[in-house]
Amino acid sequence: MTNDDSSVAERLTLPDDADDEEAAAILAAVGAHVRDSEAAAAAAAEGDAEDTWDGKRWAFAGRLDALGGRGARVPRGAPTDAWTASGRADRF
Repeated sequence: MTNDDSSVAERLTLPDDADDEEAAAILAAVGAHVRDSEAAAAAAAEGDAEDTWDGKRWAFAGRLDALGGRGARVPRGAPTDAWTASGRADRF
């Protein structure tokens, strides 16, 4: 279900003392947030589970070597998030 700015405006309560410019800015910010949330949900539904280390394992090992002096190839079962994987690099 997508929300356009008009449906967001119908559900939004604005401060009584907000002038037209402030109301428009609030509506634009909330509308952008709703659109971003919907886009993120759609991207997650498409299947981020298909992320793998294929094609990136050796490059990440080179980065680990440059930073820590020990290059280790990432196991296929390692988390695909680079930050999480780098925290586990001592176990590779």
